[in-house]
Order: sequence, then structure tokens, then C-alpha cells
Amino acid sequence: MSTTLQNAETELIPRPEFPHPHWQRENWNNLNGAWSFRFDTDNEGIQQEWSKNGSIPFEDEIKVPFSWASPLSGIGKDVKGIGWYRRIVSWAPAESGSRIFLRFGAVDYLCHVWVNGEHVGSHQGGYGSFEFEITSQWLLEGENLIVIRTEDQDHNYQARGKQGYGEVRGIWQTVWLEARPAQYLGQSKFRTSIDGKVELEAVIHADQAGQAELSLDFADGEVRHQIVVELKSGDNRISTTFEVKHPRLWTPETPELYEGKLRLRSTSGCDEVSTYFGIREIGTARFGDRGYRWITLNGKPVYLNGTLDQSYHQTGFFTYPTDEEMHDEIYQMKRLGLNFVRIHIKPEEPRKLYWADKLGILVMEDMPCFWGNPDEQARKAYESEALEIIDRDYNHPSIFSWVMFNETWGLKTDPATMDVTGGAEQQSSYLPETQAWVREQYLWAKKLDPTRLVEDNSPCNYDHVESDLNTWHFYINGYEQVRAHLDEVDAKTYPGSTFNYIGGHVQSDAPLMNSECGNVWGIVGGGGDSDLAWHYRYMMNEFRKHDKLCGFVFTEFRDVTNEFNGYYRLDGTGKDFGYGDLVPGMTISDLHSPDFIVLDAPPSQTLDAEAVAEVPLLGSSYSDQHHGQQMQVQWELRYDRFGATMVESSGSISVDWNGYGVSDLGVLEVKMPKHDAVAVLAVTLADAAGHPVMRNFIAFDVRGNDTNGVVAVAPGAYSEHSFQHEWSSLQGAKHSGAGKGSFVYEIQLPDAETKPLINQLEILLEAGAKRVLARNVEGSKSTDMGIGAMHGADAQVEYNTNTYYMTDESKHPSRLNILIDGIQVGSFELPDDPADARGVLSWHYQPVANKLDDAGSYGYLCKLEVPVQLLMELNRSRSFCLELQAEEGGVTLYGRNSGRYPLDITVRYS
Repeated sequence: MSTTLQNAETELIPRPEFPHPHWQRENWNNLNGAWSFRFDTDNEGIQQEWSKNGSIPFEDEIKVPFSWASPLSGIGKDVKGIGWYRRIVSWAPAESGSRIFLRFGAVDYLCHVWVNGEHVGSHQGGYGSFEFEITSQWLLEGENLIVIRTEDQDHNYQARGKQGYGEVRGIWQTVWLEARPAQYLGQSKFRTSIDGKVELEAVIHADQAGQAELSLDFADGEVRHQIVVELKSGDNRISTTFEVKHPRLWTPETPELYEGKLRLRSTSGCDEVSTYFGIREIGTARFGDRGYRWITLNGKPVYLNGTLDQSYHQTGFFTYPTDEEMHDEIYQMKRLGLNFVRIHIKPEEPRKLYWADKLGILVMEDMPCFWGNPDEQARKAYESEALEIIDRDYNHPSIFSWVMFNETWGLKTDPATMDVTGGAEQQSSYLPETQAWVREQYLWAKKLDPTRLVEDNSPCNYDHVESDLNTWHFYINGYEQVRAHLDEVDAKTYPGSTFNYIGGHVQSDAPLMNSECGNVWGIVGGGGDSDLAWHYRYMMNEFRKHDKLCGFVFTEFRDVTNEFNGYYRLDGTGKDFGYGDLVPGMTISDLHSPDFIVLDAPPSQTLDAEAVAEVPLLGSSYSDQHHGQQMQVQWELRYDRFGATMVESSGSISVDWNGYGVSDLGVLEVKMPKHDAVAVLAVTLADAAGHPVMRNFIAFDVRGNDTNGVVAVAPGAYSEHSFQHEWSSLQGAKHSGAGKGSFVYEIQLPDAETKPLINQLEILLEAGAKRVLARNVEGSKSTDMGIGAMHGADAQVEYNTNTYYMTDESKHPSRLNILIDGIQVGSFELPDDPADARGVLSWHYQPVANKLDDAGSYGYLCKLEVPVQLLMELNRSRSFCLELQAEEGGVTLYGRNSGRYPLDITVRYS
């Protein structure tokens, strides 16, 4: 299917591709680009007839289709109110006698349109697509004046969603002209079954009664069907059924699309529309003797590894600068091993949904919320917009679920407007009558679209009413806390339970699923901009322990303006989770495998040297790919010994991999090393041929007795320093200096009686560069954003006490020079000031789970041997001054209970 105009002119047009590739005609004209623009601060445009008088100056130029608040629009002013657009256009359809339509992808919020001075229509709603027929107003020869008045006042009844990151004001999706014959195809819906049966429901607009032929041709002639229909003048609803032999099913792994054309032939010509469908079935089912359901795709269980997508771009806001960037976002999700995305509090642009269809990722699409009271005006506005959204996006096979509301936003009535004669003991402002309305919306959506799952409200207040998915949100930090919470939710989930429901409603056997989680809000003052790799691994591990739980939504796909817990930065650059250095070959996608090994143990433990750890193993399967096979659970206990990787022990366990769900695989016993070590138990699930399926790990802080031949000094035990700013963290185990400066340590070696001859001296330490944050210099500041966090409030991230930037593609290097008694004996490049899962000790020794202290931070092992000539002098003096001299990038030094390596500043002698 051709989805992009291929001519030289389109190179200058922003977003030149056809905006609705699921419903595309060949004869169209893209109106994106430069329009004249003017704010109407005093609301005088209608009275002064700006719609007709082309001589009234529109001082500014705006680039459509970008919101006037966004930088890409060329206006870049977040001004609520009224904006007018004007453009002169010459265009004629390829076929004479065609009807002409002016189409809008989306305009926020109220829109009036004039063509050549005549009002052709209006529309209310910020997210739905709409059109006006302008055949009688359009001049086929000469110039046409199009004038558009848009108004966005942020009314409480508007379905605005979460626009605070960047307001969507005025036109924010493509505007185009489209030609059609007198009789043409309107909306058409495909309903597919995995046996190959496809039901097509089409609307045909006829200018007169008579016969017409409706035909379809998909997959290069593989699928063909035609019927003759009798039409009446006006709108005609037509239904027909056809079969696809040997159907290729759509899944995220095999996103098979049947692309082709629908044709309507009549005496007034032929209307031809390029479109597509995917054959798949979404449902829920019980398996075995379970009293609860799982989500199914094509009749099989599917574990939903998902992320929350704010769908926000820093320059275009909700409008992406290019089609390629939307394509690349779906690619970025899939490279993480995700199979699902929740589009948050907004319907997605059809182009991005097209790429979800084409590349293969399941989509949960939210309806946008209003922020005022759920009064009659808000309800009517919401209902109208929800209908537009579901109708427009119905044919995207990627969409498996509609979410009608989120976190009860817009559903709570302001107590000031309520009858509170019952006293202050008003139980909840989510009133029974509002609950009844939400239930009506759930049932309405189910009737409108019985092919998908519908959720009444994605709750953070345990307040479902009726839903196909029993979801909930949690933002909790700390392994013990996450584990206890998930165990509690699991125990309280069963048919008839009142948990997670409100107003006397109870649970059915609907699938249990998490629809928001993460460590961004589970921390006092918010998580700031910190490492999420450690938390993420143990949370995924805990999820897969529960047989009832069939999916999650991690907050979030990319960082946004005040939430920094994305897999990627806002600009699309990547973050380094560090798993591959702990388990060779491991990436974050291992944690999203449908076949999974659960290590039912804490992410890290302190054990004595040579102690034996017992680690229960569980298998979790949501795929039949390996069922019936003998799988291998391969394991090894590995650790770093002064820069050398040591394997303490290893082994393999054969398991019968049969059936879906969670199964007990027994207990693995592993003996710890005899040295101080950060030991990592790396576990790999391998298929019958030995190929890795997924990887997992836990860590141990092993306490040995490594004092022989060692002089150790804590980083904070310096005798002097020359930094402008220096400070300690991690309970004194870590010490940092900003910018250029030195830490100086007095080292006392064993006397000659204890050690007559020192043959060799080696200096070892863990050090990183030091990226200086505002809080390091000025002190931290607490920012309580409240609901403002949902509207883009400034997080003041560098003042947040929890902030310690996660390792990513942006580096902050430094250099560390090592001096002994003023003589430089070595120099080390410190590439960065990293924080990720490799900072095991910086995570293990966090004193409070919901307050982070340089969490996950670590450095690089610096190791040098003292030159022989200097060694001879030290053999006589038995003491020296060790100076750690940092260049402009500063230095941070890690002690025994911090960073990646279990050592203080260490001098080894022999």
C-alpha cells in the first residue's frame, strides 16, 4: 500500500504522508505547511468578519499541523483562547464531477470553518477526526480562501487528557482535501475470526437510489469478494461475510496484514479505498482448573509486557515532526522485548497506530479525560468524543483494549458542589451516580466494539465498577514492599472479592493485570532522575512469580518533562541498564520473555564467606513454543576478583517444560566464595538445543576475612582535600569532590619487623567522575507537585535528593592522577559517573527503601603497581602520602559498602 506522496513538492511539506493509512484514497491534497495566523485575544474576529475579509492582516505565520504552543509551529506560545488560520488554495480533483471534502486529523478544541466566505461547518472535541463537504463552495479554477477559527479555553468539561507536558492548541494533526465520486464508501469495519471468517460492515453514501457493486481485493488477489447491493438515497449500512483460506494470524511476533482495496462501482463512478485488516481474536479464558482468567490472543494466553506511552515529543508535543519518528518509537519498544503499549490519556495518531499494526505491538488506547466535575456538559462532550475515537480506530488490529477512564480523573465531584448535609463523613467524591454512568460507558463501548476488552477505569484508588480487566496501579519502591504488595493483591483477587472495587461491586473472574507501575512516585518527593535498572529487575521477577498476573504497564516508555523513569530519554537516546556486565549476554529483553525463570529470593543478600544460599526456582510460561521440551536451567556463581572474573561454581538442571503458568522447579543451593566479593548468581533458561531463552540474576555481598597483605583506608579518611565542594553519601561509604582538586591519604605500611621485605605494592580503588548537581552545591529542595505533576509542573530534578542520573548515552568524564609523595605513578580515565544495576552495593546498602541516596552509583576499578624505584624508597620509609588528584570532571570514591567492588582504597603488599 502506498502511504506517502511521492513528488518533489512534498519534500517541503511537514508530515507529507497520508494521515490515515488505514483508509486512503489516491486523489488528495495535503494542506500542511505555512498558514497565516492570528490570535483573537478580544474575540472580535466573528463580528469583524475575519472569515470573509481577506484584507484583514494575519500578522503571524504558523506551520500546520503543529499546535501553536509547540516550537515546531513557529509560534511557540502557550496561550489559551482563540486562534485564526487562513490560506489560499488552488486545487481540482483528477476526476470531474467529484465531491470535495475538507478533512481534519484533529483540532483542539472548538473549530469553525469557512470556504470562500461561507461557513461550512463546526466541530467540538480535541482528538477526533472530522470532515466537511465543500463541493458547492469550492472553485475548481482559481483561488479558494480557507479560514479556520479554533478555540481552546481549557474548560473543565473538555476532554483534555494529560496535555500539561505540552499543550495541544488549535490544529495539531494533518489537514487535507480529498476527492470522492458521488457515491462513495464511508466508514467500514472488519471483524475477524481466527478460522478465517471476516465480517465487513460498510457505510455507503449514495446521491441516488440504484444498484452498486461492492468488491474487495486483498493480499495481491489472494482474498477476493464481491456483492451487488441495492442503495437508497442517503446513508446505507451494508454487511457481508467472506473467508480467508489458511489465514495468517496477526501477533506482535508475526504482524501479518492483509493489505488491499475496497471498491464501490456505480453509475456515478468508482470509489477505491486502500485499506487493510489483520486476523486476530482478543479474549479471556480459564485454563485448567484455575478460578480466574488470562488474557488471550488468538485463543492462547499472552503475557503482556507493556509500557506507558505519554506519546509526547519535545518539539511537536503530541504531533511528531516526522512519520519516521513514530515508526522508530514502535521499533524502540520492540527492541526492548515489549509486546504491548498503553497510550496514556489520549487516542494515538492514526499514523503511529499504523506502525503498531505494521511492526507488531499490541495497544491499549485510553480515552482522554476531563478535569472538572462529571456534570451533564462534561458527560455529553466525553461521550461524543469517545464515539469518534472508537469509530476512527476500530480497524487497527494492534488495539486490543479501550480504557474509558484513568485513575478516576474527572469522575470525582468537587465537595464544594456536593450536598453535604450528611456531614463531613462524605465517604467518597466518586459518587454512586457517577459510578453508574461509568458502568454505562463500559457497557456502551462493549456493545459498540465486542471484539476488544474494555476497562471502566484504570484505578489507583481500588475503584473498579465493572471491567473486562481487573487492573490496578502501584508506585512502591523497595523489594520487600513490592513483594508484600503483590502477595496481598494476589491473595485478595478472586470472584466475589470486594478488593479493588467500589460501591458494592465485586470482582468477577476477569484477568488480573497491572496497568501502571514503577519507582517514579514510590519515593518521597518523587524519584527524581535516578537509576531504575535494579528496581525493574526484581519487580519483573516478582510479577512472574504470580500465576494470576498476566501483564504489566511500566511507567514509562520515555522520560517526560517531570518524570524521568523512561527506558529512553525524551530525545530517544538510550539508557544502560548494566545487566550484560552482570550476566553475559543479558539485556532488558530477557525480563520480557514469555518463558521465564523466577529466582524467588531478594535481589541481594549479605552472606558470610563459604555460606550456602538456598534459592527457590520457579518456571513461568505464557507460550507453547517450548512445551513438551526438556529445557535446561543453566547457572553459575561468578564474581570479580580485582579485575579478573572468577566462576565459583556452575551447573545445569533439566526441567520438563510443559503447560502454561507458574510451576515449582525446586531449590538451588550455591556456596559462596571464601573472599570478600559481590557474587552474582546468573541463571539462563536454555532450550533443548542449548540456545538461551532468557536470563536472570541475583547478587550477594560476601563477607570474608581478606586482611592479610592489605592496608585499607575508607574514602572519607583523608588528611586533607583541595576541592571547592566535597561531601559524603551512602552512610559515609562514598566520598565526592567537585571539579579540580585532590584527596590526600596517609598510608602506613607494616614495619620491618612485621614485614622485613616488601617486594611488591599494588594500589586498588574504585572511582568515578563526578557530575555535580545543584543539590550537591546548594542543598536539596523538596518539591510537592501534587496534581501539577500531571500537568507538566517543574520537577526541579537537580535539587531532588533522590536524583542520581542513570547511565545513558551522555557521558561526563574526568581523569584521576595517582601520586605517591608528590610523584605521579599512574593516571586513569574515568569515562562517566554511572548508576545502574552494576552498582550492587550502592543499592544493597540503601538505608530506606523510599528515599534514595546515590542509588546504583558506582565507579571503575583503578589498579596500578608501584614502580620498583619508588618501591625501594617505600621499603625503607614504610609510609607515604597517597594523593588522588582529579581533573575538571571531579571524582567520586567508593568504599567497601558502596559501588560495584567491595573494597576501600586498598594497598596490597607482598
